[in-house]
Amino acid sequence: MRDQDMQLTEVAESGLTTRRGPFRAIAFRDPVDRHEHLALVFGDTALAETGARHGVLVRTHSECMTGDIFGALRCECGEQLNTALDMIVREGAGVLVYLRGHEGRGIGLVAKIRTHILQDEQGLDTIDSATALGLPVDVRDYGPAARVLRHLGIGSVRLMSNNPDKVTALESYGITVAARVPILAPAHAGNLAYLTAKRDRLGHDLPHLTYDDAAYENPACGNVEGACG
Repeated sequence: MRDQDMQLTEVAESGLTTRRGPFRAIAFRDPVDRHEHLALVFGDTALAETGARHGVLVRTHSECMTGDIFGALRCECGEQLNTALDMIVREGAGVLVYLRGHEGRGIGLVAKIRTHILQDEQGLDTIDSATALGLPVDVRDYGPAARVLRHLGIGSVRLMSNNPDKVTALESYGITVAARVPILAPAHAGNLAYLTAKRDRLGHDLPHLTYDDAAYENPACGNVEGACG
């Protein structure tokens, strides 16, 4: 259990009306990584935590400018972001923590775009394209998410994620993960190589993927496995 007693001091909160309904927006500067992050809170999370499901529905979402804002098809980030918000609203309560500084699993935007070049030109997957540049595969820290959840009085969550490592990371910071809730974006020719690498090499739980080689064919990617990953 790390940073268990660390408090957030630089915090601003306001209402945020969206097309999905009203949220509370909690912006905070994390005392460790110094990034400004955002938590969107919907409904009565205190009631959700003590209710029959024993945990608040939570998504810790890593910043992805290309996917979240511009709808890039090589990843599923934007689809997961929208699906998570929809699931929270349907549930009636929940939290989405948007984590800045997580671009490209923590390597940054410039480096991520450089990995895209290797993926498109050499057919490397999302992992090998990072290591080929001497970069780490994943340096994300979920401490800021744990700290804002504690700030909100939330100690038990049902985590929307396909990544078991996120469960371990949050629990290492003292957050109880009562359940992991799958958040499966549709697989298609543009993202299948990327999703397959996450499943086979990073251990993500993606049971909806198939092993049909024909699914890799995509004229926009030159019919090269991994070229759109």
